[in-house]
Amino acid sequence: MVKAMDHHQAGDGGGVSLSEAEKTLDPATEREWAELRGLGHRMLDGIFDYMQGLKDTPAWREIPAETRSALGQEPVPRSGQGAEAAYESFLRDVLPYNSGNVHPRFWGWVQGGGTPLAMLSDMLASGMNPHMAGFNAAPTLVEEQVLRWMAELMGMPAGTTGLLTSGGSMANLLGLAVGRHACAGFDLREQGLRYGQPLRVYGSTETHSWLKKAMDLMGMGTAGLRVVGVDFQYRMNLSELRAAILEDRAAGYRPVCVVATAGTVNTGTTDDLEAIADLCAEEQLWFHVDGAFGALAYWSESLRPAISGMERADSLAFDLHKWGYMPFEVGAVLVRDGKKHREAFATGASYLTAMDRGPMAGGLRFAERGFELTRGFKALKVWMTLKAQGADAITQLIEQNVEQARYFASLVEASPELELAAEVPLNVVCFRYRGADDAQNQEILVRLQERGIAIPSGTTLAGRFALRVANVNHRSRREDFDVLAKAVVKIGREVMQEAAPDR
Repeated sequence: MVKAMDHHQAGDGGGVSLSEAEKTLDPATEREWAELRGLGHRMLDGIFDYMQGLKDTPAWREIPAETRSALGQEPVPRSGQGAEAAYESFLRDVLPYNSGNVHPRFWGWVQGGGTPLAMLSDMLASGMNPHMAGFNAAPTLVEEQVLRWMAELMGMPAGTTGLLTSGGSMANLLGLAVGRHACAGFDLREQGLRYGQPLRVYGSTETHSWLKKAMDLMGMGTAGLRVVGVDFQYRMNLSELRAAILEDRAAGYRPVCVVATAGTVNTGTTDDLEAIADLCAEEQLWFHVDGAFGALAYWSESLRPAISGMERADSLAFDLHKWGYMPFEVGAVLVRDGKKHREAFATGASYLTAMDRGPMAGGLRFAERGFELTRGFKALKVWMTLKAQGADAITQLIEQNVEQARYFASLVEASPELELAAEVPLNVVCFRYRGADDAQNQEILVRLQERGIAIPSGTTLAGRFALRVANVNHRSRREDFDVLAKAVVKIGREVMQEAAPDR
């Protein structure tokens, strides 16, 4: 223990110096630095071995009871065990029991698998540890460059502003908030929701659940959301949308925004974005597109027609940790009108005043485009990936995923025991074991997951449960889909045999 008197003994030749008495979380000596460096090299080799060997491991494994207890019951470690022991605990209790999304046969819930280069970029970003509210520093310029690249790749005009976010939910929330502020008809930030007409936002029955959460969070609630039906292709019903807008105006509501989807979470369907853009222009409504994973299809000339009109959005949200293959987390929002973007969020505080020179030169630009002040350096992994591997490499993988989805759909259609549950417009395949009820199809899915064979997820379409393959996996190969099709048939036969009456 360092005594208080030690701080007054610096320089007297016999006591503990000030620098020796003060603490740090860095290694304190050359030897400690060398030991941590060696452990760091072991960690890097270990995680590379893990990633390189993924194809030979189960897609998922259950956490043993003793591991669950170790992770759930350990008391607060008041005295540390050291980095070596902590790493050994990671290898034993954490690394083997991942959620599976890095595996070549993971196709559940639209989760990207990350890449080795982007992992290294995250390490570099953590080492730099910049505060990404803005500041006059290179990381700020990196994020701005990434946002310019994203705007160009998405067909958005020069002058588009944006922000990298934790994911699609936050990106969508920010885009909707800008639209609400821009179209409310009064100063919403100054006067609040009680001042003007009640506001209305429109989305379809296939819109992701972020919208309901956002409406709650923004104080508009269920009453502020008008849910519109879909057609047989699960696209927003335009005639119903137009009628809803007219009805709401007549009832005293103020329509402000239509939320369209590029790549719905259930089936990968895209709304008629061109028609919705026309309607929004005609009705002077904000046109927001939730492109959480489907937006990246715009990078491909061959796939772009399926999401034509997305480039006309007033705001666009998407995830680079989905179909951009980045590690979690990095989403993005782009706003066509930078002035409106800033007006929705910018505020003032004396301790955040911009300066003409120094670290605060230019102010905190990212803090003026969203709610968060403190943000991590998400841009570096995107910047380094694009510089090292190029946007074309990602685009080719997106096209490959669509071709793989079509291949798997052909396997389903060719099997007398399987059936498609919906059309396959992009990279999502929903299917069932033919003749099995919902409970039996759920059992097939769970057994498939528990045995570590593959990880699809499930959904409900037209009141019926379906297995769902959402392919945003750059590690998948055609043979992985062969494995899936054969496994579902095999497990389906097991489940049906168990349900058959004794003879």
